[in-house]
Amino acid sequence: MDKLIITPKTKIYDLLQAYPELEETLISSAPEFKKLKNPVLRKTIARITNISQAAIIGGLNVEDLVNTLRIKVGQGNIEKFEDSGTKFTTTQPEWYKKEAVVNSIDIREMLNRGEQPVHEVLAAVKTLKDDEILEVIAPFIPAPLIDKSLSLGYKHWLDKKSETEFRVYFVK
Repeated sequence: MDKLIITPKTKIYDLLQAYPELEETLISSAPEFKKLKNPVLRKTIARITNISQAAIIGGLNVEDLVNTLRIKVGQGNIEKFEDSGTKFTTTQPEWYKKEAVVNSIDIREMLNRGEQPVHEVLAAVKTLKDDEILEVIAPFIPAPLIDKSLSLGYKHWLDKKSETEFRVYFVK
């Protein structure tokens, strides 16, 4: 069987299936990655999160993380990536008005139950009328969710409340 080639688009789940020995490398790269020890989060979040998104969650440089993982398994450095990851909006935008928040979804409980919140959140985002805002409360930066909403043409604002609470606001 061919071994997985590690790129920014490689899903964390696939990475750890192919190279279980990289779990410690990931965890030592960023404290946020300790969540990989949780079997529920590993089954849910790790399946949809790629290395590029994980680097953002962990506050790491995408190229450095990919190259660190590649070196550990004997793959060479990648010199330059065309896609160095999404830039998230972290400054309060003009369109944000507290009174415009029409729905709030706390995905922390869903994640604890092992459920995948992406479909519920995207369904809620799609019901937004002009100028209506959806609030999502998460225990970490929900990079795959933000990437998906961007690909659908929605705007967002990522508001970090603490190390364990992030609020993301979506608008049409």
